[in-house]
Amino acid sequence: MSYIKQWQKALNLEIKHLKTFGGTKYTLTNGRLVESADTSIYFFDTVITLKIPAGTSVRIEWGKTSIKGQILSTEGRSVMVALEKSLGDLINDCLLFHDPWELLEQLNQRLDEIKKSKRKRTRVQALMEPSLEVNHPSHKIKTSVHELLLRSTYNPVTFVWGPPGTGKTYTLARVAANHYLKNRKVLILSQSNQAVDVLIGEVARFLKKKDYQTTGKVMRYGSESDELKAQHPELTVSYLLEKQEPRLIDEREQLLKEKLALTKDLGLSFSKRDSKSLLEIEKKLTHFLEKLRSKEHQLVKEASIIGATLAKAATDETLFSQTFDVVIVDEASMVYVPQAAFAASLGKRLIVCGDFKQLPPIAASRDPLVTEWLKEDIFHKAGVVQELQTNRHPHLFLLNQQRRMHPDISAFTNQVIYQTLVTDHPSVHQTRHALAEREPFKGQASILLDAKGMGSYCMKEKNTHSRFNLWQLLLSFQLILESLLNGTKSIGYVTPYRAQAQFMEKLISDIIKEPQNVDLLSATVHRFQGSERECMIFDTVDSFPEERSGYLLTGKESERLINVALTRTQGKFIQVSDTSFFGDKVNPNKLIRQLLTHQENHGQSIGKQQIGSWIKHQHPKLQWLHAKNLTKVMEDLSQAKTSILLSLSDITPSLNDWLPIMREQRALITLISNTPLADIQPANWIEQSLPFNFILIDHKLLWLGLPLSGIRHLQSPYICARLESPQVAEHFIRQLSI
Repeated sequence: MSYIKQWQKALNLEIKHLKTFGGTKYTLTNGRLVESADTSIYFFDTVITLKIPAGTSVRIEWGKTSIKGQILSTEGRSVMVALEKSLGDLINDCLLFHDPWELLEQLNQRLDEIKKSKRKRTRVQALMEPSLEVNHPSHKIKTSVHELLLRSTYNPVTFVWGPPGTGKTYTLARVAANHYLKNRKVLILSQSNQAVDVLIGEVARFLKKKDYQTTGKVMRYGSESDELKAQHPELTVSYLLEKQEPRLIDEREQLLKEKLALTKDLGLSFSKRDSKSLLEIEKKLTHFLEKLRSKEHQLVKEASIIGATLAKAATDETLFSQTFDVVIVDEASMVYVPQAAFAASLGKRLIVCGDFKQLPPIAASRDPLVTEWLKEDIFHKAGVVQELQTNRHPHLFLLNQQRRMHPDISAFTNQVIYQTLVTDHPSVHQTRHALAEREPFKGQASILLDAKGMGSYCMKEKNTHSRFNLWQLLLSFQLILESLLNGTKSIGYVTPYRAQAQFMEKLISDIIKEPQNVDLLSATVHRFQGSERECMIFDTVDSFPEERSGYLLTGKESERLINVALTRTQGKFIQVSDTSFFGDKVNPNKLIRQLLTHQENHGQSIGKQQIGSWIKHQHPKLQWLHAKNLTKVMEDLSQAKTSILLSLSDITPSLNDWLPIMREQRALITLISNTPLADIQPANWIEQSLPFNFILIDHKLLWLGLPLSGIRHLQSPYICARLESPQVAEHFIRQLSI
């Protein structure tokens, strides 16, 4: 098939690009050499928790040096890597590049197998060139679930368009269960583990209500989240293995406990002996996995409904060697077209479900062939997205009534993004009213927290150039605190920029630790697709002194990104944005401008004058103070033990009240300013101007929006923030080019 040739060329181009340049970057710190023989093994601390499987190929960049390596172990915020050569005993900050190009090679092999099978090629052809004729008996349709069941029984391929909150999971789960009740074998696939967990869990709930046994018949194959194991343990392979092989499972669990304990010890105090013990444990774990694998495979073959990721299906012969009666691909807008074709080859009937107005697939190469086949979704490439208002494809089935969002939130998405094709279910106002009534902003469901006039705080991360904005970060964190203290049980903090999400992760880790009974996630938009939260905080980050808004908010895919950020919300959507920046720098026809205008026109904007009224809870580690109140900052300066970093922008404040304290200081004073201060003799003067004033004391206490005396110009609305967070302070220092 010509399709397969093009796909394989595109995949090979992407593989070549990933091998050469890498893609996803992770910051590693404090690298220590464990041993050096055929390979050099290093133990690193990580900025965030890495979830990269052992055995994965990676690349390390340290300065101008680039070295290939392999993951040996990950646990918490640490990673052990085997590198091709030694870089010495200690490595400071470096970058780890990881992209699953091995998975793409496996997918290429599956495409080779499709070429050899006429039956598989026919299934792929039906996906890429769907017939305009329908075979299901439309006169028998009773409900939307029944219609999809009929469509997927009589037609080779059914495309389901499921906008957010329209019951996609509910519908797919019941269709899968009904196929199972008709003795059909069903495979549920998705790009993400979370989407698979949610859908397979809903299938189990439905069958249990109908008093059908699910143990051994409905199975989650692959990654097993703690949430799934807690709610539906009978769906996991590990549960079934515990029943059948208890001794092996006990020994494996003991090894996992030893691994966790060793990793914690290494994080506190590095030891080559402990690091070598960790390697031995990893080898033993691999041995146990091999013993259990054949038993696992038998369990999978006996199951009737299996949920797995597309990556698992393409790499595990237990799945790709089988033929299923029905294959369901969920979250299909994020799936590579060749992956969708591979899924089609596994089943007699295919359901492709997703929302082509949400995030598309992600690929790194800019080659035109990669752009054509790996950066656009199957709905567009199969030709089923046409003039939706007038000429809908006969195999495109729309779920058109949303039940997730408060109507004040969905008003924008229903009208502007979905062009009135989606409406609110009559019950949604009542079901979301209580969430909107909570603080902050009691009684409001959609809020624009306008950072206009609060200063120029947008910066770029040193290594990745991803953007961050400390002022909007602290505003957003205060919103999280207010929400937590008012009973909100699930909160999402979403931002286009990885750097800002990492700052928030550190802030949460330092101050909130691990909130009890609360689902709190800080991430970029891609982590949120397929999920929902009671409250979503959307921090757009972009502001002065940047000259233009980032591509993520104004580029080709920005509408999909903004749509996802909005539509994860159940009852309260809070957008933190600088409207003056977007008004100056962004065209009014861009979706981000349309959203800001919509919120302003509907009275949903909260400005700097109201900052004192909506902040009702001052946390000991994050305090908001009047900029004329110098008492606390003078106290902090007088108690400085080791260092004071003082940054003064072009608008130089009067420091007369501080001078006696600064002169008496024994702590090391570093001044960042375009001009020296005659009255202060710092140990270091860095002739540079950052866009905002701040004080950093002892690498843990940050004053932002510097308290001023003799005020002439203020960078914040007579408010400054005092933050005590060693993690944020250290991470911020790393980003300064000083």
